[in-house]
Amino acid sequence: MTNSIKVNKKLISAIVAISKNNVIGRDGHLPWHLSADLKRFKAITTGHSIILGRKNYDDIGRPLPNRKNYVLTRNVAFKAPGCVVCNSLQQAIKGAQDDGETECFIVGGAAVYREAMPLVKKMYVTRVLADVDGDVHFPEWGEGWRKVSEERFEADEKNDFPTVFEVWER
Repeated sequence: MTNSIKVNKKLISAIVAISKNNVIGRDGHLPWHLSADLKRFKAITTGHSIILGRKNYDDIGRPLPNRKNYVLTRNVAFKAPGCVVCNSLQQAIKGAQDDGETECFIVGGAAVYREAMPLVKKMYVTRVLADVDGDVHFPEWGEGWRKVSEERFEADEKNDFPTVFEVWER
């Protein structure tokens, strides 16, 4: 069970881009190009640990630089050079805690978000202000969230849709 490990209450954050109709992915990829969101993701997660599922890792195709990458998979033989391969969310969180991480980021996909949400205390959300076709959706958040900031950006040649950057805490 995910809650069986002792978790620093401020350790676990999630970062995600979500469309108006709750889509986060399509055919194993992001269903949009949002340069501003990618820059925000990099600025927020650089220097920290990220936890991602194997499918998400496959889409990226490499470890993200200047971050400790924990890849979750049930396949005990899976190799991801430059990453720490874990067979459970608990193992990844414990690894990050043991390394002295101050804020560890859940970066997807949907199954990883779903399992981690009871532990997440802070969310960095990019609201994609459009209904987008997709086959992967963000799970329910749970109770007790409050928005602490938001900033709106319009679509342009580098960003397919208008967005709002939000930070939520509980």
